[in-house]
Amino acid sequence: MIRSATPLFGFCAYGSGVGKTTLLTQLIPALTLAGLKISVIKHAHHHFDIDHPGKDSYRLREAGAVQMLIGSNQRWALMTELARTNQDRAETSLDDLLAVIDTRLADLIIVEGFRDEAIPKIEVFRPSLGYPLLASSDTHIMAVASDEVIKTHLPVLNLNNPRTIADFILHWLKEETS
Repeated sequence: MIRSATPLFGFCAYGSGVGKTTLLTQLIPALTLAGLKISVIKHAHHHFDIDHPGKDSYRLREAGAVQMLIGSNQRWALMTELARTNQDRAETSLDDLLAVIDTRLADLIIVEGFRDEAIPKIEVFRPSLGYPLLASSDTHIMAVASDEVIKTHLPVLNLNNPRTIADFILHWLKEETS
């Protein structure tokens, strides 16, 4: 099991397009209203970039910088070009990302994706998409958030009711930290 100074709680699904990010954009405000500071680690399967052509930081990375750190009094961002450091690099692990996140800033770290990691998590499941239910074989899944009634031994949470899901997490967090 992955260890972190700040509790980790994951959201997983069999495939993309199931609604994990949409759920989290509704869930995070509910958890914030409950007084929690939330950080998020999101797994990306595809080539992605948070920088854009024409920006100074983009130009510096394109010039060959392995890391580009940009900061202001409002935020900072670190971009690391892994392909330049090791061409045969494996997928970035959750442990790798936890090593660079400041766990002191949050009460809870939400992990989106990383479905095979041994962390407590909720599966986001839409039967209409035809994906298999991960909860039937993953003992770290504590509940299933679905838009339909399903058969499982786990609690089934209404995917369209983020407040109920927030309450589930708050209850889990209270037990986890007491």
